[in-house]
Amino acid sequence: MVQVLLTALVVLVLAGVAYTAAAARVVKQYERGVVLRFGRLRDDVRGPGFTMVLPGAERLRKVNMQIVTMPVPAQDGITRDNVTVRVDAVIYFKVVDAASAVVEVEDYRFAVSQMAQTSLRSIIGKSDLDDLLSNREKLNQGLELMIDSPAVGWGVQIDRVEIKDVSLPETMKRSMARQAEADRERRARVINADAELQASKKLSQAAAEMSSQPAALQLRLLQTVVAVAAEKNSTLVLPFPVELLRFLERAQQPTPQQPVDAAPQVPKAPAGTAPPVEPVGSAEAAEAAEPVEAVASGGGGEPAPSSAPAATPVSPGPARTAPAPKQTPAAARPGPRPRPAPTGPKPLARH
Repeated sequence: MVQVLLTALVVLVLAGVAYTAAAARVVKQYERGVVLRFGRLRDDVRGPGFTMVLPGAERLRKVNMQIVTMPVPAQDGITRDNVTVRVDAVIYFKVVDAASAVVEVEDYRFAVSQMAQTSLRSIIGKSDLDDLLSNREKLNQGLELMIDSPAVGWGVQIDRVEIKDVSLPETMKRSMARQAEADRERRARVINADAELQASKKLSQAAAEMSSQPAALQLRLLQTVVAVAAEKNSTLVLPFPVELLRFLERAQQPTPQQPVDAAPQVPKAPAGTAPPVEPVGSAEAAEAAEPVEAVASGGGGEPAPSSAPAATPVSPGPARTAPAPKQTPAAARPGPRPRPAPTGPKPLARH
């Protein structure tokens, strides 16, 4: 009898262990458990930890609540401006309602993937090429909204959608490269012209400053010579200013000696006549009168008669110096006037 009882006890323990092993479930921290009893959804969703189900009557479905990163296959499409492109993207989503993800859709991952592909094709057809290349933030928001609308009923929340790459045909790439090159060349020319304008203004200011100081131009010339001579790979021709050459020419010429003022020599008069007296006047008047007398003598002939009165002879005495005539402007100075030939003994005419 005791042996029968021990055998029954062992059988019960083994049945309990088998039942516990069959009914025990472990739900991880990032998972939730959905229980179906005889195919009907139970209201309670099992949290993380150890849980028990009825073997054969209940079935536990574990749903991952982590954010899922799913690549969207590249899709070929034609943009609104008739350009063929190939676009791929990536989508980030997570399950927020485990019961709906199990009941409402057969495979929520596959459903989200297909919805992402169709939404991406729709976005390509509604957008221009420039929007795909430069305005991706707006396209990402539109794509996220298009995918999130049906996914809400599946218990899935779309966190983010990003367009990864836009592949263009080779001809379009070359056209865009030429366009970018032309635009950069245009901007380079504008910048160069602006620099030339600013440089011309600065040069005009420098020229105005150098015009007031001529030495500044010579210093600038010397600076340019120093800058060019630093290369040591070219022949330098240095121009000299004309003023410097004239200064050197004047320095080489001998300085004329000034004549010493002396008393004028009075020609000797013939015997028996009184010595002539030079009329009072400047030395220039005496020199100007001498050629007139020579012309009037006619080269050794008789002197021309003169209507001027004869000079009164005076006793010889010390020579008097006539005062210097006042200088008058050239415009107001009268022309040369014929001087009367003095009477009396004439010096010999010079041939």
